[in-house]
Amino acid sequence: MKQSPLELRHLRTVQALAETGSVSQAAKRLFLTQSALSHQIRLLEEMYGLALFERKTVPLKFSPAGERLLALARTMLAQVAAAERDLARLRQGDAGELRVAVECHTCFDWLMPAMDIFRLHWPAVELDIVSGFHADPVGLLVSGRADLAVVSEAEEQDEVVYLPLFAYEMVLIVARDHPLAGKRVWEAADFADETLISYPVPDAMLDLMRKVLKPAGVTPAARRSSELTVAIIQLVASRRGVAALPFWAVKPYLERGYVVARRIGEKGLISELYAALRSADAELAYARDFVATVRETSFATLPGLSTLDPAGS
Repeated sequence: MKQSPLELRHLRTVQALAETGSVSQAAKRLFLTQSALSHQIRLLEEMYGLALFERKTVPLKFSPAGERLLALARTMLAQVAAAERDLARLRQGDAGELRVAVECHTCFDWLMPAMDIFRLHWPAVELDIVSGFHADPVGLLVSGRADLAVVSEAEEQDEVVYLPLFAYEMVLIVARDHPLAGKRVWEAADFADETLISYPVPDAMLDLMRKVLKPAGVTPAARRSSELTVAIIQLVASRRGVAALPFWAVKPYLERGYVVARRIGEKGLISELYAALRSADAELAYARDFVATVRETSFATLPGLSTLDPAGS
């Protein structure tokens, strides 16, 4: 039987498997069904007569054949991306300005590494963060005071385009000796007697309040706020209250045993992030590449992310 050629989609599959650690999550990343991706993997393995990874390992472990294809994927896909950037520069030029506004305190954990990579790709683009935390970054975008906004909701608005970044789980964190620390899942009613510690933002911007507590008619017994994630962790660890934070932001503290994390609701509390651009700027190559860089860097470095529906992109 004639061997089929190796294609870029195969390399993207291998890279997605490496970065997500599972077939199901890789399928979501590639916007395929799990069965379609499994079929593609089987055909690729049949092509070479070799298994790409060990079955039933979590996270999956690549075979020597899989490791070789992964090395090729990382090299080739980086070269393809670089060539596409070069072509975009030839078409649109290589200079510009990208002022980024954010509405989430934890955005900087993943935004700064992505910015470092972007600057290497687009050295002539002036990249900056609009100073401070902003409750209405889209307003800055529309008024021309920012060029890209990182937001948690894709609210339909004239002359604004939303590009999906990623989704992530918000988890409850409590002290190890909290009376309800052993409860696997917390429901809205469990917060009624608690002091809720959060960032100092309006309730409409707190997914725990907006999606869980307010719909259930639950108000925490007391409220407290802090600008810093580490300060929130310390307050929780000392039994001053409980908090809901992104899993990827608290994972290092969980590993050290400072606090414990619990799921909020049986299905979990899922938050989303989008990049908002003015419609007139949505096809700028460097703006699109910034969004792609943020997405790729975040999936490669942050645990527990999932893919958002690309509708509207």
